[in-house]
Amino acid sequence: MLIVQKFGGTSVGNADRIKNVARRVAQTRAEGHDVVVVVSAMSGETDRLIGLAHQISALPDQREMDMLISTGERVTIALLAMALQESGVAARSFTGRQVGILTDAAHTNARIEQITAERLREALAEGVVPVVAGFQGINQRSDVTTLGRGGSDTTAVALAAALKADLCDIYTDVDGVYTTDPNIVPNARKLAKVSYEEMLEMASLGAKVLQTRSVEFAMKYQVPVRVRSSFNDHEGTLVTKEDQEMEQEVVSGVTYDKNQAKVTLLGVPDRPGIASKIFGTLARENTVVDMIIQNIGQGGMTDISFTVPKADARRAKENLTKLAEEMGVQEIQLTENIAKVSIVGVGMRSHSGVAAKMFSSLAAEGINILMISTSEIKISCVIDSKYTELAVRTLHDVFELSKTPPQKTEKGKPKAAKRVSK
Repeated sequence: MLIVQKFGGTSVGNADRIKNVARRVAQTRAEGHDVVVVVSAMSGETDRLIGLAHQISALPDQREMDMLISTGERVTIALLAMALQESGVAARSFTGRQVGILTDAAHTNARIEQITAERLREALAEGVVPVVAGFQGINQRSDVTTLGRGGSDTTAVALAAALKADLCDIYTDVDGVYTTDPNIVPNARKLAKVSYEEMLEMASLGAKVLQTRSVEFAMKYQVPVRVRSSFNDHEGTLVTKEDQEMEQEVVSGVTYDKNQAKVTLLGVPDRPGIASKIFGTLARENTVVDMIIQNIGQGGMTDISFTVPKADARRAKENLTKLAEEMGVQEIQLTENIAKVSIVGVGMRSHSGVAAKMFSSLAAEGINILMISTSEIKISCVIDSKYTELAVRTLHDVFELSKTPPQKTEKGKPKAAKRVSK
């Protein structure tokens, strides 16, 4: 088998942990598998570099930011290659440029367009373990680019797709995907497997286990992804194609995201083309817009609200201010004390009453819903951020996610569910 193994910043946070990663890689090799390793920067290193940049400039040039923060992964690949060599495993470090990861030109949030991976194939043919810097590539001008927060996950899955790997293991500081954050709900249950669609929704809705674009790659190229802990040998969670067993559970998980802000444009002229101008302006600045609500127009005017990542909120408001003046918008409001709470499950496709159950359970706790967004397999509500933990616990309980789902017997009849102990 060819396995791509990715290790996050916590997993390589110091010299001892890097040696532990080397032992794990060596063990996989000893089992007869070929291995490609992808690593992040040591925990805290990227934040340290960003902090240094902001000591120099309040608004650092994005090209230079990519040049700066890409150095964190270069440190880690060299140290891990040395650790593998010390343990008797032939290893060689590679940057994103060296393995041919080509991206677009969107500095600090680039998207992978092509991977040549020739040097990886050569190394594998020689019996060498390639150790690849995650999170980075180059654009058409050979400038260094980075893939955004969590981009090492994307690097790993994209390399697995390019190399047609049998499996991509994502090692992190948790041992799988849970029904919700165990820090909020101690009896949250680890899922044995989730579908690509469910994981994509969970990742985009705030679950920090996998980066959204990595799941998109996995789903597009059908790469089996397994989320595991670097600190134990537990089986983890397999992210794979949907099956009938997954559909038995109406809701698979509850997610939350406090990294959201709401921008509201009050008194917007209600005529064709206005929304296009507003969201076109944000798109040109690479601002990702999530939920959008437009009120029914009255007197030729309407209100438009939308959510963006909190880090982009003030820039989004600033970028819209001039346009708002030109269009005659009365006011722009920014609300940052919000959170998005969501339920996810492929079983929603075939079950009714899920939304009503969610809304009534929140109402019973006195939690007001500010915005609502739905898809076939998820329902999201924007609420006041101070109610986030209460909302998560409430929804986890009302959908009984701590219970193990019924298992089929040989005759196809479900067994009784067993409650998982804390």
